Amino acid sequence: MKNHSSIVQITKMFHFEMAHALYGYDGPCKNIHGHSYRLSVTIIGKTETDSRNPKHGMVVDFSVLKEIVDKLIVKELDHALVLNEYSPHKKMLNENTMFEKIVLTKFQPTCENLLIDFAMIIKKNLPKKIKLHHLKLRETPSSYAEWYADDNK
Repeated sequence: MKNHSSIVQITKMFHFEMAHALYGYDGPCKNIHGHSYRLSVTIIGKTETDSRNPKHGMVVDFSVLKEIVDKLIVKELDHALVLNEYSPHKKMLNENTMFEKIVLTKFQPTCENLLIDFAMIIKKNLPKKIKLHHLKLRETPSSYAEWYADDNK
């Protein structure tokens, strides 16, 4: 079999549980509530052609992608309460010790904004030879947001 490189996309899926509230929103999501998130991360790159390399035939080892996303996103947000830093909810939280893992963001923690933030985090931490292709964040079984590198050049 001939050793040749091809451009290939690979995807790894992650899940985490997270609560949030949308400050200033005009619907029920202004209240603290939670979701079971599913994040799909797709990268693109050339497969390794050197048959002496232990990563021969791979774009990147899935464990590299797992380490980046688990450490910088999943472990930070799993079972956390995420709030806009300007939300009045944080006053209530300062007076109440029932919440132990609170993350304050500089943005409204919508599915869309979380996805944009994830894209920036992942892009900065990928090995140089691979690129982030797209992300999909499923907030409920029937609702999700998608981010594509080609749309954000």
